[in-house]
Formats: sequence, structure tokens, C-alpha cells
Amino acid sequence: MIQAVCHCGAARLTAPAFAEVTECNCSICRRLGARWAHYSPKDVTLPDPQTTQLYVWGDRMLAFHRCKSCGVATHWQSLDGSRDRMAVNARLVDGVDWTSLRIRQFDGADTWRYLDEA
Repeated sequence: MIQAVCHCGAARLTAPAFAEVTECNCSICRRLGARWAHYSPKDVTLPDPQTTQLYVWGDRMLAFHRCKSCGVATHWQSLDGSRDRMAVNARLVDGVDWTSLRIRQFDGADTWRYLDEA
């Protein structure tokens, strides 16, 4: 299991270890600089809802969460519950050996495809 912790320590998530993360080039992910580890929501222990604030825009399909205290982006979740998928900001996990992980590039700005797929 991993623990993802915001800068001030108020927002903490736990999830299974990951061997792959995704960098997305959409307008929000590019600005956040996050590397996302994807999970089924049932596999993640979320922080206390009082510690995070939501950011929702556009098609209102995803809610990005950030720590109310330090502002660090912690995770995103589906708003309508139609996806069995969410993501944790893997950059919040201490001790990650980034050279040992597969870092996938996702084109969320244009084609909505992974760039390493044929």
C-alpha cells in the first residue's frame, strides 16, 4: 500500500502500490503537473471530506480535489458515478523511484488517446 499526503499533511489517501502513472496534457492536468495513478474507487481510502475542496468545470464529469489548507491537488473522482475509475496524484507519495515506473503520456487536450499506443 502507498500513502499519498499533501504538503501540510491534512489530506491523506491510501491505495495499492502502482507500477504505472499517467501524465495528461489537458488544460488542468498540465497546469497541476500531476502524475496520476488510476484505481477503482473501492480500492482507495479517501481523506476526510472536510480536508479537501472540489474544483469542477466544463462537462462536469470530474471533480478535482485539493487540500483546503495547502492547496495541493490530491485526487480526482467521477461526479456521475458512471466510471469505476479515479486517480490519486502519485507525486504526493514519498520515496517513489520514478525511473522504475512506466510513465504514460495521455493526450487529453486533443485526441483523448494514449500517445504510446499504435
